[in-house]
Amino acid sequence: MAKKGMTQQAAARIQSNADKAGKNQDFKARAQSAASKNKK
Repeated sequence: MAKKGMTQQAAARIQSNADKAGKNQDFKARAQSAASKNKK
């Protein structure tokens, strides 16, 4: 199975879920950073 990188859409889902749950606030920034790196 091929490894998929973080996408902007996946990062947005993570951020939305973290905001709703009030958890994983530190992971939001890491997800967004990974998505930005994979976009290049």
